[in-house]
Amino acid sequence: MQELILIAVGTAFVNNVVLSQFLGICPFLGVSKNVKTAAGMGGAVVFVITIASFVTGLIYKFILGNPAIMGGELEYLNTIVFILVIAALVQFVEMFLKKSMPSLYNALGVYLPLITTNCAVLGVALTNVESGYGLLTGVVNGFATAFGFLVSIVLMAGIREKTEHNDVPESFRGTPIVLVTAGLMAIAFFGFSGLI
Repeated sequence: MQELILIAVGTAFVNNVVLSQFLGICPFLGVSKNVKTAAGMGGAVVFVITIASFVTGLIYKFILGNPAIMGGELEYLNTIVFILVIAALVQFVEMFLKKSMPSLYNALGVYLPLITTNCAVLGVALTNVESGYGLLTGVVNGFATAFGFLVSIVLMAGIREKTEHNDVPESFRGTPIVLVTAGLMAIAFFGFSGLI
């Protein structure tokens, strides 16, 4: 249990997928203009990464990494199979949001299908396999990674909403101030490294 807690805290805060590994930057910068939209995107990513960690873990354990099937030599298919699983899950999330939350679906726009190509989702699935995580540990790692993404994107959205009304020098308006803010957030999250 202690190992799972250390993995969860370490993955969510110390090795934050966006702020220390620089995965998932596109939706992090693109959707973080509004807290409500950022929270919706973060929630969708939490769902996709957690379920993808479980499903890809099962596929790897029983098919791709199973020595009984072709001597366990199907591992070269990891990336292709994991991308297909992630794409199917994103389509499910997209259909669900379109049907039940059309305003959030419209607010997320093009960034919702981009979860399929979000390198953070595939990165977590591949990291789980490469680290030799079991099914439970992989799901905990996936959920913690997604939670770290959710925290960072909501914080960034809150900061961006506040900086809209501030007197920012003209040369820093727009993307430059967002990148400076992301850098400062990364430094702040680096301070969590003393926790573990």
